Amino acid sequence: MTIDKIGRFTVLETLGGGAHSSVLRIRREEDGREYVLKLISIDSPEDLKYLDQARHEFRVGQMLQHPNLVKVYALEVEKGWFTGPKKARLLIEYAPGTPMDKLPLLRLPKLLRVLERIADALTHMHKQGVYHGDMKPGNLIYDRGTRVKVIDYGLAWIRGEGKNRVQGTPEYMAPETVEHKIINERTDIYNFGATMYRLTTLQLPPCWVPPEGGLPLNSRLFLEQLKPVRSLNPAVPERLAELIHACLQPNAHKRPERMSVIQGVLDELADAAAAQLDPAEWEE
Repeated sequence: MTIDKIGRFTVLETLGGGAHSSVLRIRREEDGREYVLKLISIDSPEDLKYLDQARHEFRVGQMLQHPNLVKVYALEVEKGWFTGPKKARLLIEYAPGTPMDKLPLLRLPKLLRVLERIADALTHMHKQGVYHGDMKPGNLIYDRGTRVKVIDYGLAWIRGEGKNRVQGTPEYMAPETVEHKIINERTDIYNFGATMYRLTTLQLPPCWVPPEGGLPLNSRLFLEQLKPVRSLNPAVPERLAELIHACLQPNAHKRPERMSVIQGVLDELADAAAAQLDPAEWEE
């Protein structure tokens, strides 16, 4: 049976889900505002880990306040009569648009400003002691102009807390995450470097997660196999290409030390590109 009402919300579409959850786009009746509702089913004690993940995502969302970071509004847990939690609902800001891994190449002046805003959002996260842990184009929702939202705090790590699990998307994971389960500012910087590489070239850097039965990658092989950004897209400014390659350094200590440094470079590049662009073109 198709669900079309949940309390005072109308279900507009199903955005995704899995065996124990569904993600819905909903509209609140009294004001017409749209949200994302994540529904989690807890059918056995083993499923409590999904509730823990929802609680974690809610906690992280409450620590953040930035226009380019999706908001997490509320978490409700429904209990059974004689048992523990049975369902959980996570209410999240709806970010209209398209995941950036589904987009063609954006024009560079626009892409530079979008990247700068993502870097600014990550800088805010890091200042709050939170590391995203799964930065990739699929977790960036682009609307139009330069509007973009960072989503999905499910794998975020709060500084000083234990790590029950370290996961991520293999193509974007830093080598120290793959090899030593490290998550910190410089692993986010690597993830963001891989994201910028994908968004400027439509290709991926070499993957640190070895294929089944394959040999692990090392720094020398990685740098040999990494195609220069400008060889794939000559329109990319040299300074941006240098920044992307710096973020992708296998040695974490050779990457930029802070996300704020990356944001500053992108801001300068975006300002320079915007000065040469007709303002009417920003909304195309």
